[in-house]
Amino acid sequence: MCGIAGELRFDGQPADISALQAVTGRMTPRGPDAGGLYVQGAAALGHRRLKIIDLTDAAQQPMVDSELGLSAVFNGCIYNHKELRAELEAKGYRFFSDGDTEVLLKGYHAWGEDFVQRLNGMFAFSIVERDSGRVLIGRDRLGIKPLYYSETQGAFRFASSLPALLAFGDIDTSLDPQALNFYFSFHAVVPAPWTILKGVRKLPPATLLRIEPDGTRSERRFWTLPFGPRDDEAGLSRGEWKERVADAMRLAVKRRLVADVPVGVLLSGGLDSSLIVGLLAEAGQTGLKTFSIGFESVGEEAGDEFQYSDIIARRFETDHHQIRIDTARALPALERAIGAMSEPMTSHDCVGFFLLSEEVSKHVKVVQSGQGADEIFAGYHWYPPMLDANNAVDTYARAFFDRDSAEMGELLHEGWADGDFARKFVTQHFAQAGAERPIDKALRIDTEIMLVDDPVKRVDNMTMAFGLEARVPFLDYEVVELAARVPAELKIADGGKGILKDVGRDVIPSEVIDRPKGYFPVPALKYLRGPYLERVREAVTSDSFRGRGIVRDDYVNRLLDDPEAHITPLRGSKLYQIGLLAMWLEAHNV
Repeated sequence: MCGIAGELRFDGQPADISALQAVTGRMTPRGPDAGGLYVQGAAALGHRRLKIIDLTDAAQQPMVDSELGLSAVFNGCIYNHKELRAELEAKGYRFFSDGDTEVLLKGYHAWGEDFVQRLNGMFAFSIVERDSGRVLIGRDRLGIKPLYYSETQGAFRFASSLPALLAFGDIDTSLDPQALNFYFSFHAVVPAPWTILKGVRKLPPATLLRIEPDGTRSERRFWTLPFGPRDDEAGLSRGEWKERVADAMRLAVKRRLVADVPVGVLLSGGLDSSLIVGLLAEAGQTGLKTFSIGFESVGEEAGDEFQYSDIIARRFETDHHQIRIDTARALPALERAIGAMSEPMTSHDCVGFFLLSEEVSKHVKVVQSGQGADEIFAGYHWYPPMLDANNAVDTYARAFFDRDSAEMGELLHEGWADGDFARKFVTQHFAQAGAERPIDKALRIDTEIMLVDDPVKRVDNMTMAFGLEARVPFLDYEVVELAARVPAELKIADGGKGILKDVGRDVIPSEVIDRPKGYFPVPALKYLRGPYLERVREAVTSDSFRGRGIVRDDYVNRLLDDPEAHITPLRGSKLYQIGLLAMWLEAHNV
């Protein structure tokens, strides 16, 4: 887990090494253990390293293999790197390190671009061919690792975070109207390749981008996710599906123990993280470090779920840490969490993950986390209505969209509100082959789009703010492929995630499985009261934000008059969404 960056020149000018140093410097929290730069012809690579696998200097990056004529920067972890190394050694390749970065170099040389098909892990990388000048950039199947890029006259730049990329200095930072529409309507999800800024794009998941020395580019998707059982699975019983899911999850959590440092677990007390702990204990892990966080309650809404995480900690005798956060600490953390965001993210979870990561990083450098289970195993409330929806797009939009096109017109000034981009995007995505049933269309878009640019991005940004590597076993691509083949009826059974609950009953206590569904609770942000409301009020009424001419004053004033009366279908605050954008622009000097 690290931060990567680079500049490719096509105009005969040398790479700007000082700018690249500034870019990598901004990513020091992602890789606090080491850093490096490498220049080869028209390509310059930069890296910040978090030492997880092969802690020696032999695994430093940028990594150069002079014998093969390849250099690379890499962010992530390849869980099957030892197996791939054995294959490559059998082909005659010699290794100078014990890390997974070198496996990428040798794998690319041996198998070409299709080497990515062999990788099980999370990754974003850039590989430079010395002799041809060709560059290959790639991102993992589920977009667990980020990769932002910009194109300017004669150059292509990339980095692991958007704020770091801006350190190159000559990037268009004006707001992108289409991205802004996504942000305010599509539950703050801005899908790749867009970002909130016109001059910055992000590489879509499961994508390879080849760049020739003259700047010519070609892009291809190397993985797709078909839904529905295979022919040989058509007659499987619920019990047989359960066993397949259980076996896949056992392998996924085992794979994510690959490290030369201890691995802990973020334990919320819900089914997903509890199952991870249970499966690790089943595999023989003892003394496992687990971590839970709780906030002050607001009214009758509890701010923690310690009663459930404590059950798991006691059952499996983990080394458990409860982290309690009061409002006095949470409000300053909001500002810091916004500073760690590559893009504006409105989920209340951000502050929780930020503070949790700060504490967890004092104990371990790697944790497993439960993100992704709700999306791939149908845990959300909008999936059952999609089962036999007559109009899939309308049904999905009613549940998921924050605002319809009429309200977007009330919110945004002229010039920003043109076009119902989110509905058009969803319509086009639903029309793609490979997911015939309405519920499968919803599960696919949530897995490929929403999951990537909400929960996954949130976890990456907040954990990496403290050099903490988060691993997500539910997003093992083999688990995701299997989940897509499980019949939807088994996934929505028992109030959602039915097949996963079946697996859990053999592993963890029933009190955790049959509890009411919970979310990472940060009540003070959900209801915008006290100092949180005042901070948002300050942000949305500031001269700098109003001067941008984005949001209509009468709309903002209506929300300020009664914030709790203006809640999205997914129970988010419409006022906080505007305030978060204002605070993000302020924090990053955009």
